[in-house]
Amino acid sequence: MVFTIVVFSLAVAIVLAVWQAFVGELGLAALVMAVMVGALAASSVHLVMEWEKAVVMRFGKFSRVAGPGVVFTFPVIEFYSLRIDQRVIATYFGAEETLTADLVPVNVDAVVFWVVFSAKKAAMEVEDYASAVSWMAQATLRKAIGRASLSEVATRRDQLDAELKGVLTEKLSEWGIDVIDVEVRDIVVPRDLQQAMAAEAIATREKNARMIMAEAEADISDMLKDASTNYADDAQAMRLRTMHLAYESVKQSGGTLVIPSAFSEGFTDSDAAEAIAKAVKKG
Repeated sequence: MVFTIVVFSLAVAIVLAVWQAFVGELGLAALVMAVMVGALAASSVHLVMEWEKAVVMRFGKFSRVAGPGVVFTFPVIEFYSLRIDQRVIATYFGAEETLTADLVPVNVDAVVFWVVFSAKKAAMEVEDYASAVSWMAQATLRKAIGRASLSEVATRRDQLDAELKGVLTEKLSEWGIDVIDVEVRDIVVPRDLQQAMAAEAIATREKNARMIMAEAEADISDMLKDASTNYADDAQAMRLRTMHLAYESVKQSGGTLVIPSAFSEGFTDSDAAEAIAKAVKKG
């Protein structure tokens, strides 16, 4: 606006100076001429910022994309219809109370980062490209949530981000817009369902723990069964095993040995008793 006023003022001043130099008298005609030339100059000289592109139309048809810097247009027959910001833009969007595939209502907030790579398409193909990006992102998010269950939406954010980016890139490229990234910020589940989901998670973990313990018990029983088979036909090996268990008990008790009645059969000979006595002394 300031640039336009400056151009208008300079044009008026130049016309008045030339009129006075050649005609010598400033009157109403000189003022009208100066205002007309100033208006034409102001409508013909434009300042486009470094991050902008100006879409110039001629007789209502696309002419060119101009800028940045000073842009000149022909008075009356040309004008620029839109200034396209070509910086990266972040647009927030969300889906409120959207049903997942398992009919759970969730609120999802996300943000899309995008940039205009074709000023011509953004001006010619869509009326308001910024609003179109927001509405398209919201519709795509709702569709993606409706195809997935609540657990998939909550645990697979990266896949949801990639899916949204792929769909939006395909659709928005027709409007000259490139999607840089899509990030899901927050997923909110209704409070009454949060307790149920927490109880379900606890029950699942307890079930897994019990299954692991059952598998361990089954492995231990198989190992004991194999060991009993090995010791069944070898009394000497069984006696040595009994002595070894007694020795471990001595080490753990610090020299005090309590022999259960089931172990007494392993100490029937003098050699076994002597071995145990030595182990006790060492402990």
